[in-house]
Amino acid sequence: MVRAAVLSAVGTPLEVTDIDLPEPGPGQVRVRLAAAGVCHSDLSLSNGTLRQPVPAVLGHEGAGTVVSVGEGVEGHAPGDRVVLNWAPSCGDCHFCATLAEPWLCVNANAATTVPYARTKAGEELYPGLSSAVFAEETVVSSRSVLPLPEGVPLDEAALLGCAALTGYGAVHHSARVRAGESVAVFGAGGVGLAAIQSARLAGAGAVVAVDVSPEKEELARRAGASEFLLASERTAKEIRKLTGGHGADVAVECVGRAETIRTAWNSTRRGGRTSVVGIGGKEEQVHLSALEIFHFARTLTGCVYGNCDPARDLPALAEHVRQGRLDLGALVTDRIGLEGIPAAFDAMLAGRGGRALVVFDGRSHPS
Repeated sequence: MVRAAVLSAVGTPLEVTDIDLPEPGPGQVRVRLAAAGVCHSDLSLSNGTLRQPVPAVLGHEGAGTVVSVGEGVEGHAPGDRVVLNWAPSCGDCHFCATLAEPWLCVNANAATTVPYARTKAGEELYPGLSSAVFAEETVVSSRSVLPLPEGVPLDEAALLGCAALTGYGAVHHSARVRAGESVAVFGAGGVGLAAIQSARLAGAGAVVAVDVSPEKEELARRAGASEFLLASERTAKEIRKLTGGHGADVAVECVGRAETIRTAWNSTRRGGRTSVVGIGGKEEQVHLSALEIFHFARTLTGCVYGNCDPARDLPALAEHVRQGRLDLGALVTDRIGLEGIPAAFDAMLAGRGGRALVVFDGRSHPS
């Protein structure tokens, strides 16, 4: 038995309880979690914005140590420090094999619909986003396990599994920020703060952070923002004023609301680029006129998992951490236990804080 935060039904609070976790089967790995980040996607799964079979153990941003491996697993052994990849590519579908776009793999979340554990009463449990890291231990496919290079604290490494990778990829792969370009980042939560740091890594000029909460200013400036704006109906005009009257070269939207996406689009210059990272509901409709699409010649793109190949990008991110160019700790505003996840969800809904990190033994792990 291991302790886990269980979602019994969509829209209900998570309950911390013991679950029956089996030993890994063929091709599987069992991992003891050191830490798990609380992401807005977990909130979206819990409230039904994103589909999730229930009952389930949510959580997809995690790092820990391999406990045991199943038959046929190569390259992983007990004691290995690892990061969980919540969207493991299959390597065989059209997007993986032909287009080399593993972040669009059609089989990435196949494990989400397959029971992986049981409640104390014997009811089947499903793994949230194939990972189920809101638990002391989890069992995942070996494709979901990435080696963690030395020199990165194991608890903070959890953020490499989603927030840091997504923010980094949004800037470097989706928006393709070039040195000297101005960047506006909408939403200064975990992903937004990672995008701000990544814009600085890319050599951006002005980096403008936008959020609804004034308490985010300190976090954003610590991450590297040169300016901070409280979101308002004047946001687009204020960004143009800060960027020579033209608008930002790039906008990165990390909220997933139609209003914010529209403002991000309005904030970019003619010919500028807007990358949408935030996940919104299908009822969030963004309206653009045919004339403005022609006139402004802007690019509006979606961004899935930062358009990253985790096997390629995680080592690069780890090197930035080791060299002091990327500060994972600056993304974390709260260290909590499993019982603190509902409060972390409430904080996200209220627009407070950066990333809440569930730390399972209550301390930071040495690198």
